Amino acid sequence: MNIQPYIVGLTGGIGSGKSTVSQGFQTLGITVVDADYASRAVVEPDMPALSEIAQHFGDNFLLANGTLDRSALRAVIFANAEEKSWLERLLHPLIRDWIVGQLQSAKGPYVILESPLLFETNQFQLVNTVLLIDLPVELQLERASMRDSSEIEQIQHIIDSQMSREEKLSKADWIFDNALNQDTMEKRIETLHAKFLALANSKY
Repeated sequence: MNIQPYIVGLTGGIGSGKSTVSQGFQTLGITVVDADYASRAVVEPDMPALSEIAQHFGDNFLLANGTLDRSALRAVIFANAEEKSWLERLLHPLIRDWIVGQLQSAKGPYVILESPLLFETNQFQLVNTVLLIDLPVELQLERASMRDSSEIEQIQHIIDSQMSREEKLSKADWIFDNALNQDTMEKRIETLHAKFLALANSKY
């Protein structure tokens, strides 16, 4: 019998520290399925989705090595809501299928689905509980701009295009305040790990 794993959805805005917290769980032996990786995997060269994107937007959206020019595509979809909707209709089902496959094959007491758009793309329907990595918007802007060398305006645009911090806070089951002292992060992850282990054990 194929027993479904207990799934923790981990989400948060740009620059909130999702990947850092995920890595903390990985050091404890927990499998992390990365939705951002899925979004790249489904548009790799020779994948049908990449051909559809090139046909729709033009071959100039491909780099010389045949991969997707993400910065060019990002500029178009942030400026054009219709094109953004078209791309989401194409990619979101493919991303979801990839994620489901990874979740079903994951080993361990529980598995984490790390996704910046957990709520926006209804991926929360795949999980048993939701952990939000929370950070005030001003700190998101500061950390994301330092990490990616991106313009503040572009980062703010990404934040504005996603569900508000307040709404995410109201929907999450667990809140990880990433504005707190970073020295306590490891201990707080271990505490959550123990809670998730208990939840996973009680599921079966």
